[in-house]
Amino acid sequence: MTKHQSKFDQLILELCPNGVKYMELGEIAAYRRGSFPQPYGDKNWYDGEDAKPFVQVADVAKDMRLVNNTKRKISKLAQKMSVFVPMDTVLVTLQGSIGRVAITQYDCYVDRTLAIFESYKIEINKKYFAYQLQSKFNIERQIARGSTIKTITKEEFTKFKIPVPPLTIQNEIVKILNSFTELEAELEAELEAELEARNKQYRYYKDKLMTFDDKVEQKALGDIGVFVRGNGLPKSDFTENGVGCIHYGQIYTHYGTYADKTKSFVSRETAKRLQRVQKNDLIITNTSENIEDVCKTVAWLGNEEIVTGGHASIFKHKENPKYLSYYTQTKYFFDEKKKLAKGTKVIDVSAKDLAKIKVPVPSLSEQNRIVSILDKFDALVNDISVGLPAELEARRLQYEYYRNKLLTFKEYVE
Repeated sequence: MTKHQSKFDQLILELCPNGVKYMELGEIAAYRRGSFPQPYGDKNWYDGEDAKPFVQVADVAKDMRLVNNTKRKISKLAQKMSVFVPMDTVLVTLQGSIGRVAITQYDCYVDRTLAIFESYKIEINKKYFAYQLQSKFNIERQIARGSTIKTITKEEFTKFKIPVPPLTIQNEIVKILNSFTELEAELEAELEAELEARNKQYRYYKDKLMTFDDKVEQKALGDIGVFVRGNGLPKSDFTENGVGCIHYGQIYTHYGTYADKTKSFVSRETAKRLQRVQKNDLIITNTSENIEDVCKTVAWLGNEEIVTGGHASIFKHKENPKYLSYYTQTKYFFDEKKKLAKGTKVIDVSAKDLAKIKVPVPSLSEQNRIVSILDKFDALVNDISVGLPAELEARRLQYEYYRNKLLTFKEYVE
């Protein structure tokens, strides 16, 4: 038992041995919503000398603070028609990524998707209140409704019940959680620095292993395989089960170098009109908003045939699929696709142009050797079940466990 735990347990025994009273949010504090600056329009957004931060859902970070620089700032005129919030105010997001909690570290103006707690009906530690709100939302988030944008009603929110122990215990909880948070931040910073170092090492060896002398022939992709352009597949076609599918947008956000299971499915009827992907095929994105992501590639290694849609091409070949997928992540491939990319706001590399890109084609045994080395790096850096990401996740889970334990009390019943 730590010093913190023994002192905390002693306080519980002395001050609330029979439990703690639970109260609804409406009994504890009053809140109001922010507002969107009127009149609506681009002229509200301003970055001049008298501009002030405008806080939206995306500006509420996960560490109970606001981001250092909000995405939007508003003009002096818009400030007159917006809701002002001073620093050291508790905010909660009630739409979209609901349940994010922050105590503002600067003055700002706030969007209507956030609740602002400024008036308290009882004596309560503001930081303790914020910790409880965050913890409560982790439990109650499932009541949020909406498919595209999640939201929660004022009636539901004000009926949330949280334990309100004596102020002495609240202060001790905040002290313990603050120390946990600082320690966790230090550990995470160390692990993230290590992860970035491993990533640099990974990128270095990927380029080094893909560097060959003149004995290895460079061949155009069009000479070693065939490109088939995808078509259709809006996300509205997704079903709970059926034929596996990979949407081009998921290649940016969900998939890594290779996959043998799909995140999404379509009906068998829909699959009939889409392009088919067989085992060892590559799926390559043709379109992106930036040059880094265009031509992002995933090798399909599953035994079952799947489908893909528009803004992607299927590459059918007889090489090691993971070797080719890894090669698309090298600086050499980046330089080649950059020469062929077209567009400014939307970047595109057509299947016809992709076929022109030359890649080194060593023997299959050499391809297999390179893949076996890169797989180890890939697992170390990216696989959540092993390596450093797993350690990061373990730290977060450990923190959540102790936080939830400290914030949970036996309820006092009169």
